[in-house]
Amino acid sequence: MVCTLFLLMLCVTGLPLIFHEEIDHLVGEAEAPVMPADTPIKSLDRIVEAARAYYPDQVIQFLSWDKKEHPHMIFVGLNKSLTASPDTRKALIYDERTVKVLDEEQQQEGFMHVMLKLHTDMFAGLPGKLFLGLMGLLFVVAIVSGVVLYGPFTRKLEFGTIRKSRSPRVKWLDLHNLLGIVALTWTMVVGVTGVINTLSDVMLYAWQNGQLAEMIAPYKDAEPLSAIGSVENAVRTAEKAAPHMESSFIAFPGTVFTSQHHYGVFMKGNTPVTSRLLMPALVDAENGELTDMREMPWYVQTLFLSQPLHFGDYGGLTLKIIWALLDIVTIVILGSGIYLWLRRRQVIAELPEVESMGLTEETSTTRSAA
Repeated sequence: MVCTLFLLMLCVTGLPLIFHEEIDHLVGEAEAPVMPADTPIKSLDRIVEAARAYYPDQVIQFLSWDKKEHPHMIFVGLNKSLTASPDTRKALIYDERTVKVLDEEQQQEGFMHVMLKLHTDMFAGLPGKLFLGLMGLLFVVAIVSGVVLYGPFTRKLEFGTIRKSRSPRVKWLDLHNLLGIVALTWTMVVGVTGVINTLSDVMLYAWQNGQLAEMIAPYKDAEPLSAIGSVENAVRTAEKAAPHMESSFIAFPGTVFTSQHHYGVFMKGNTPVTSRLLMPALVDAENGELTDMREMPWYVQTLFLSQPLHFGDYGGLTLKIIWALLDIVTIVILGSGIYLWLRRRQVIAELPEVESMGLTEETSTTRSAA
């Protein structure tokens, strides 16, 4: 019961997040216009210049793109400073063929943003994330204890039995048991991946102070850059070093994903799994030479794999629908768990029925709480 109310909130807010791409499309998300296939693509440097002119009082933190989900669209993230919070970030979306602004986002707002913030940190930042991680851990413990108790509590009943002739509480207990064991694997996967996702900030800090610190160590005493070079050349350098991969994200020098002297060009694979795994390439922002390129540590790779698995993003719309149905089932499980816990005082009155299940008053109360 300690974690149930928070888990119920997570399931409710997670339901629209499963279909975030479809919802964004329905509400009029920006799309690149249809143009001839041979329309030339402009240099990323042109887009950087345009973004700086659009917001002259801001600095660019990153560029990103997804050729599959958002073809011909370049996302530019700007902020008051290179290390400013994402909460104050502005976003411009450019057409890479025309260097025209397709959309702009002044601040984080809207229904989907509220759902995402509630689901990730309840608008409480890192403390909120870690608290929800603790609730997820308790959920995993509750699942394990439920599995241990399931066999003894149902040894006198056939699998899937719902005693419709008994009291509402007993019927809900049977339904709670059945749905819980049917959705066991999914709830465990979502629970574990949810806990991993809440540690994203901790993992970023560990990566910054571990692998990234090693990669930029040769530049520890280097003079500050007077100017930075071509973004386009940095991307081409990284893609040449890893021809089996493609670029998807560029962190500008001075941001949290790179150093004061490098463009951080993050590469990804081209399969459903490897496209979720990023490999950073550090390119000297002054001379455009590749400084280092390494696969990220196992704990970061685990995070990258758990994020899409948590929301069912691996298998297209079909898997998303399955995820949504299992999410609804979990909402019913959690709701029935609350109902059974609130009705626990009626165990004594229902003692004959409880005894027919082979339970004592004490174990029945415990079972209802689970």
